[in-house]
Amino acid sequence: MAPSGIPPKRALPSKESTLFKELLNLYESRQLKKGLKTADQILKKFPEHGETVCMKGLILTHMGRREEGIDLVKKGVRLDLTSHIVWHVFGLIQKGEKNYEEALKSYTQALKFDKENMNILRDAAHLQTQLRLFDGLVDTRHTLLKLRPNLRQNWIGLAVAYHLNGSIDEAKKVLEHYESTLKNIPDYDVEHSEVLLYHIRLLEDLGLYQEAVSLLDVNAKSRAIIDRTAIMEYRARLLTKLGEHDEAEQTWHALIEQNPDSYEYFRGYFSNRSIDLDNITKETRLKAVESLREFSSQLPRAAAPRRLALDVAVGDEFKALAEPYLFSGLDKGIPSLFADIKALYRDDEKQHAIASIVEALRERLSSQPQSNSSESEPPTTYLWTLYFLAQHYSHISDHQRALQLLDLALEHTPTLPELLMYKARVLKRLGDPFGAARSMDEARVLDLQDRFLNTKCAKYRLRAGLEEEAQEVLGLFTKKDASSPAADLEDMQSLLFLTEDADAQKRNGAYGLALKKYHAVQKVFNEVEDDQYDFHGYSLRRFTLNIYLNLIPWEDHLRSHPAYIHTAIAAAQIYIELHDDPSLATKASSSSHLSEAEKKAKKKAKKAAQKSQEEAKKAATQAASTNEDKGLEPTAPKDDDPTGTKLLEHAGALDRAWKLLSPLVTLAEDNIDAQLVIYDVAVRRSKYLQAAKALKQAKSLDADHPELHLRLVDFRQRVSSLPQIPPEPIGSVVKGAIAELIPDEVSLETYNSQYVQRHSTSGKAVLASGKVLQKLNTPIAEVESALFGALNPEVVLDIPTAIDVLELLKNVKSERAEEFRNACDVKFVSSTVFKSPKELAEMRLKAFATAAGEEEQTKPEEAS
Repeated sequence: MAPSGIPPKRALPSKESTLFKELLNLYESRQLKKGLKTADQILKKFPEHGETVCMKGLILTHMGRREEGIDLVKKGVRLDLTSHIVWHVFGLIQKGEKNYEEALKSYTQALKFDKENMNILRDAAHLQTQLRLFDGLVDTRHTLLKLRPNLRQNWIGLAVAYHLNGSIDEAKKVLEHYESTLKNIPDYDVEHSEVLLYHIRLLEDLGLYQEAVSLLDVNAKSRAIIDRTAIMEYRARLLTKLGEHDEAEQTWHALIEQNPDSYEYFRGYFSNRSIDLDNITKETRLKAVESLREFSSQLPRAAAPRRLALDVAVGDEFKALAEPYLFSGLDKGIPSLFADIKALYRDDEKQHAIASIVEALRERLSSQPQSNSSESEPPTTYLWTLYFLAQHYSHISDHQRALQLLDLALEHTPTLPELLMYKARVLKRLGDPFGAARSMDEARVLDLQDRFLNTKCAKYRLRAGLEEEAQEVLGLFTKKDASSPAADLEDMQSLLFLTEDADAQKRNGAYGLALKKYHAVQKVFNEVEDDQYDFHGYSLRRFTLNIYLNLIPWEDHLRSHPAYIHTAIAAAQIYIELHDDPSLATKASSSSHLSEAEKKAKKKAKKAAQKSQEEAKKAATQAASTNEDKGLEPTAPKDDDPTGTKLLEHAGALDRAWKLLSPLVTLAEDNIDAQLVIYDVAVRRSKYLQAAKALKQAKSLDADHPELHLRLVDFRQRVSSLPQIPPEPIGSVVKGAIAELIPDEVSLETYNSQYVQRHSTSGKAVLASGKVLQKLNTPIAEVESALFGALNPEVVLDIPTAIDVLELLKNVKSERAEEFRNACDVKFVSSTVFKSPKELAEMRLKAFATAAGEEEQTKPEEAS
C-alpha cells in the first residue's frame, strides 16, 4: 500500500524509493551517467512514474540530449500534475531557456504542493526579482524568513525586497530587528560592514540624516565598518545635508587630498558651500575660482581643480588660467588635450580665447630658432601645438586649414600615428572616405602590433564600403580557428564592429546582412540583461548590497545605451522600407545586383554558418558519450539564414521593428530621432494615439526639426484620408492632437511654404520641404526646383544632406539628378562621394596601393 497522502501511481516500493533518493543525490553531485542508469532501473518496473521520468529528462538535458530530455520532462509533468518535483524540474528547464515568466509559473505550481520547499522558494524569489515583480518578492522573502529565521541571508533578502518595492521604512525596520539579534560578531567582518553601510544608506534615503551620522560614527569608531573611504564619503554627504558645513568641509577636504582628481569630491565640496558648479552665478563665481586656485596650489599635480576652474572662470581670468593649462598639456605632449577642453567650446568667448592662446604659441615657436638652450621649448611642443590647432580648426569646420597644419606637422615628424589618424578624421568630414581609410592605414603600418590602430583602420575601411579589406585587418587579432573574424568578434560582443559592419551593409543595400548584424547587437543586450540573474543570489550570499542596488536600476536603463538606440533605429528604418516597398526584399536577397565584395561577404557568411553547424554536430556527438555537464542553457541554434533573407520577409516587419523600438518609448524620450521612428512604425501599425504621442514628444524636443515637419504633414494627411475616424475615445484625442500640431485652418501646402520661408538658409529644411512636396503629389518640376534651392549660396548645405537630396531626386526619377551630382562635386571640392560610379571604382582599387606597399616594407623591418 502507498503511504498516506501520496497518490498510488507516485508511490514506489522500498527498493525503488531508495533508488529514487539516490537518483536525486546523483543529480545534485552531477554524476549524470550513474543517474541515468538509476532512472532506467526504476522506469523498467514503473515506466509511468512521473517524477523519475522528469529526472531522467533533466539528466539527458544536462548531457546535451536536449530535445529528448525536454520531451521526457513534459511527459513526466503530464503523468503527475500534483508533484512538486515535476513542476520544479519543468521550471528548471524553462529557466535554462531564459523563459523566466513560464519558469515562475511552474515554480508557483510546485509551491502549491510543497509550500515550504526552500530551494523552490529561493529560485522563485530570484525569478521575481528578474521580472521586477516586487510585491510577490516581498511575500516570498517573508516565507523564507519564517522558515529559516536563523539564516542571516533571509533577513537581508527581506530588507532588500522591501527596498526594491519602495517600502524603505519597512526595510529599515527589518534591518534594525536583524542587527538586534546579532551576537559575537567577529572583528573586521566584511559582510557585517556592508550591512551597516546599507543601513546608513536607507537612513539617508529616508531623510534621517542625524540618525545616519550617529550610526556611522558609532560603527566607524568600533571598526565595525571597514571601508574607510566609504565612511568619509557618507559622512561628508550627510553632514552637508544636515547643514553642519564646517565639519563637512573638513571631511570633503580630506577626501580631495586622498583623491585629488575626483570631480565628484570637488562638486560635493562646493555643494557644501552652496555653490553649484553646473549652474554658476556671478555671486558664486569669484568664490569658486578662488577656492579652485587654492586647491591648485596645494595640489600641484592634480588636474581636476585646474580643469574645473576653466569651466567656472570667464574673461581675462579665464585666459590667465587657460594659458598655463594649455602650455602644460602641450609641453607634456598629451594627445587628448583637445578632447579634454572641447566642452569649453560651447562658450564662443572661451573658444576664441583658446584659439588666440595656441595660435600665439605656434607663431612664437615657429619663429624660434632651434637650439639646445634649456630656455627654448622642446621641439615636440611645436608638434603638439600644430596637432591641437588642427583639431581646433576641424572642430569649427575649417577643414582645409586643419589639413594644412597636419601636413606641416607631418613634415616635422612623419612617424607620429596621431597625426595620420586625425588627418583621416578630417578627410572623413570632408567627404573623402577612401582618402580617410588610406590615411588611417598609413597610421596603422607605423605600428602593426597596435590593436587600437588596427581597429580604427578596420572601422574606416567599413565606412568606405571596403568590407573584405576590413575583415583582413580584423583577422590579425581574432582567433585563428574561428570560422571568420566577424564570427569571432560577434562572439566577443564587439559592439563597435557589429554596428559599423551593419551600417556598411545597409549603405551597400545588403539589407539582410545588415539586419543580421543589427539583431546581433540586440542579442548582446539581451545577454547582458540575462546575466544579472546570477547576481540576485550571489549578492545576497556575499552581502554586496549597495553595489547590487545600483545594478538593478542600471539594468532597467540598459537599452538607453547609444549602441542599442542606434541599431534599433537603423533596423526599424529598414523594416519600414520593407513594409512600404515589399519588392525591396527580393532585390536585397537576389545576388544579381550585388557587387563582388558583397557576393564574397554572402559566401563567407554561408561558409561560417556551415562550419559552426559542423562543430555543433561534433560537440553533440562527443557529449552523448561523456559524463560532461552541458548545463540547462540551450546551445546556439543552427544559423539556417546566414544572409538574413528570412528577416526581409514583409509579413511581420513592423512587429519586428516595434519589438526593437518599444524600450525606447521611455528610455529615449530625449532622442528626437527615436521618437520620429517610433511614429513611423506606430502610424503604419494604425496605432494613431501612439503616433500622436511620439510627435508631441518630438515637438517638445525640437519644434523646427526638418524630419518632424515631414511627419506632421504625413500624420495629418494619413488621418484625414481614413475612411472613418478611429473609435472613441481615441478619435477625439487624435483629432485634438492634429489640431494642436498643425492648425486646422492652414492647408498643408501653405504650412510647407511657411516652414521653408522660416528656414530658408537650412539645407535640411529645403530637403524636408522637397519630401513634403513629393508627398503632396506636386509636379516633379516643382520638386526639382525646390531641391535645387539647396545649392543657393546662402543655404548651409552639408555633405550628408546633399547625399539625401541626390537620393530623393533619384527616387522621384528626376532627369536632373546627374546635374545635381555634378554641382555637388564642384561645390565639395575635397569630397569623393559625388564622383561617378566609374571614378569611385577606380578610387577603390587605388585606395590601398601605397599603404599596402608601406606595410610590406614595415614587416621585414619589424622581423629584423
